[in-house]
This record gives sequence, C-alpha cells and structure tokens, in this order.
Amino acid sequence: MADVGRGRRLAVAGVVASALLAVLNVTTGVASHATSVVAIGLELAGDVLASSVVLVGLIMAARPPDANHPYGHGRLEIVAGLFVGFVLMAGGAGIVWRAMTEMGPRTVLPGLGAVAVLVVTMAVRGVMAARKFRVARQIGSLALRSDAWNDAVDILSAVAAFVAVLLTWWSPERFAAADHYGAAVVGAIVVFTGTRVARAATLDLADTMPEAAMLAEVRRVALAVPGVEAVEKQYARKTGLRYHIDLHVEVDPEMTVRESHRIAHDVQHALCARLSWVAGVLVHVEPAGGPDASRTA
Repeated sequence: MADVGRGRRLAVAGVVASALLAVLNVTTGVASHATSVVAIGLELAGDVLASSVVLVGLIMAARPPDANHPYGHGRLEIVAGLFVGFVLMAGGAGIVWRAMTEMGPRTVLPGLGAVAVLVVTMAVRGVMAARKFRVARQIGSLALRSDAWNDAVDILSAVAAFVAVLLTWWSPERFAAADHYGAAVVGAIVVFTGTRVARAATLDLADTMPEAAMLAEVRRVALAVPGVEAVEKQYARKTGLRYHIDLHVEVDPEMTVRESHRIAHDVQHALCARLSWVAGVLVHVEPAGGPDASRTA
C-alpha cells in the first residue's frame, strides 16, 4: 500500500505539472506564432489525460482481492498503461496531421517567448521523468513507467521544437517551414513511444514470463527451503505491480502428506518474504525423481 501511495502522489504531481505546462505552451505558442510550441502544448494536454488514467489505475489496483477477483485488481494498472499507449499514438498522429495541414509560407517569425517556454518545459519534464522512472522501478509499476516514458518523450519533443524555432530564426528564407516540420517530428516521436508503451502492456496482459534472472531467484529461494529436493516447473504472471508464481517442487516420495504440505507452506512463505515482487505462490508437490527437475540454484 505504501508503494501504491508513492506512485499515486507522483501521478497527481504529473497531472498538475502537465496541466500547467499545457496552458503555458499553447498560450505562448499562439502568441509567438510557433506551431511546434502549440504542438507541445497539445501533447501535454494529452498527458493530463494519460496521467489521470495512471492515477485511477493505481488507485483501483490497490483494492484488495475479493470473491470475484482472487488475484486482486492489479491488472487494472496494466490496462491503464495500455490506455496511455493508445492516447500517445492517437495524440501523436493528430499532431502530425495538424502540422502538415498548416504547412505554408510563414509571414511572422516565432517570438522569443517560444524559446523560453520550451526551456522551462524541458527542465520540468526532466525532473518528473527521472522521479517517475525511479519510483516505477522500485514499485514495479508498468503504468507509472509508461507515464515516465511519456515525460521523456516530451523532452525529445521540446528539443525538436527548440531546434525548429532556432532554424526559423537563423534563416527564415531557407527554413521557413522548419517550425511546422518540427511539430511533425514531435508527433512522430509521440507515436513511436505510444507504440512501445502499448506493446509492453500487451505483453504483460498476455501473461509473458518475467526475465530469466527473476525466475532464477525463485528457483534459488525454493531450493534453499529444507525438504525441497528439486524444482520441476515454475510459471509466473504479472497482476499489476507484482507477480503470482505457480511452482512444482519435488520432495522425498516416502514423506507423509502432512510433512510435504508443511514444506509447501514453507516455500510459499520464503518466496513472499524474500522476493518483494512476489504477490502470491501456488505450490504443487511432486515425488522426487522427475525427469524435468532442477536440483541446483
């Protein structure tokens, strides 16, 4: 719950920051005649929706298991990450379309305010992205990591817009359309990132196994439990911030049911206590000597 609370507070901060930056970029972009800055503002407006979805996902994912959801509600956090990916793709495509349809001769150069607001945007987004990446890694939140990638893309987008405005200033005759092309680049970057975020969420929803190092940790901890002679099979699926593990362990075939049952509970307790990313464990006991068993950590 404390982990979810940290993510939730950061998501709220993201919503507030995105809203303020969106208003600042759109108003300054319109006043400065900078299409790429307006595009940044529109992207940030989409970020308000994305961060709000992440916040709702984290709140709902924290709800405890019930009769209809014995594995908890963690998958809603993954769904939130998937939605963020779709928002990014749609928003990026809209930015590209707007930039290309407004392409034409420029009669007014972007104002100095356009550069100033882009510098502020890059600074704020840099701080937010770093914090979100760090907390997302610590609590294992896909939605918060998606939101962090969203912030990182905003930095790249602002850099593209910054370069476009400078080119327009430097040589208006040669780079009259640079501002519009900069906006199109911003949109393309957003589409690419949205695709990446959506792919990561889809893999989690499809019960993709965790990386080999994490599975090796599960095997190592299980084999350290007295009475476990081998690990025959292990499966894992992500349900929000953490994983549920299905494990087949081998014990002495002459052991009583009561004793093998106790060992299974010891394995459950050891995995949940030592691996913070494990939410629950289902242990199946097999007689030792199976052909697929793993007896070394």
